[in-house]
Amino acid sequence: MLDASPAPLVKVRDLKMYFPIHTGVLRRHTGDVKAVDGVSFDIMAGETLGLVGESGCGKSTVGRALIRLYEPTAGEVEIAGDNILTLAPEALRKKRPQMQMVFQDPQASLNPRMTLAQIIGEPLIEHSGKTATDRLARIYELMDQVGLNRRFANRYPHEFSGGQRQRIGIARALALNPKFIVCDEPIAALDVSIQAQVVNLLEDLQDRLGLTYLFISHDLSMVRHIADRVAVMYLGRIAELSPRDALYAKPLHPYAEALLSAVPEPDPDREGSRQRIILKGDVPSPANPPKGCAFCTRCPKVMDICRTDRPALTEVEPGRQVACHLFPTTSAPAKSTSGGQYQLQQHGV
Repeated sequence: MLDASPAPLVKVRDLKMYFPIHTGVLRRHTGDVKAVDGVSFDIMAGETLGLVGESGCGKSTVGRALIRLYEPTAGEVEIAGDNILTLAPEALRKKRPQMQMVFQDPQASLNPRMTLAQIIGEPLIEHSGKTATDRLARIYELMDQVGLNRRFANRYPHEFSGGQRQRIGIARALALNPKFIVCDEPIAALDVSIQAQVVNLLEDLQDRLGLTYLFISHDLSMVRHIADRVAVMYLGRIAELSPRDALYAKPLHPYAEALLSAVPEPDPDREGSRQRIILKGDVPSPANPPKGCAFCTRCPKVMDICRTDRPALTEVEPGRQVACHLFPTTSAPAKSTSGGQYQLQQHGV
């Protein structure tokens, strides 16, 4: 009997991103910073996957490696049927319009010497082959979509507020009608009053254009608002991958439990009775991670097996995957939702 479930738009299998460490006068390769150490997940078309974790856990590196702004060390990334990591340069260039990115700092990601129209129109010049008249019409259309006044077309980035600059970045990402957008902490550099406006804009664009997002953030409250499923990262690995409501109602992994315990409650009564989980110790170095579970040095529920055996990301409840020895199972590690197997691809850093 054939599997009728749709294939995911994005399939990530055992993605690794190691940055080499060179020491000494001869700059010998003496180790690696394991920023991303074997990450696997799927994103269905039209879905938003939230990727959360503390600073330095590898969230942004996953996003950049996913669309090959970094050259991954190993793994497989399939977007709309193509393995991104094996594409030749020309084929990768043709694939670029389908996958775009909204960066964290809107001021740093916009060229200060280009006007708004030039910034939004640059992808159209590089990839679309449109005439100047058609490009200008498309630029105005994109400005309307993200809520920018057409009179601003000839202004420079420094003349805009932070929220307006982020709208410019979103318009630039939308210029080529992408299927998949990596949102790398798009609200982190904005005022709190502006954050909700940008997130609502992203949701509205997703509904109208059928977009698929990887939404990277450390703001757990905002992720709860926008994401359909949430992946919790710790030290380069995924600790838990669950539907949003199930994760926030009852996190399974001890790290996810500690992370969510820090989210403030708007209800004063519930806030007063909330039990914080304070983790002891420091995050290990990604250049020398623990042998077993990455969280074993700080976990309040640590067992002997945690220090020696690395837990696999395994489905322990329908739709919920956890990498923890507290949830023993006889099933195989979680595979793609489409049931496909994967092969490890090697790539130089």
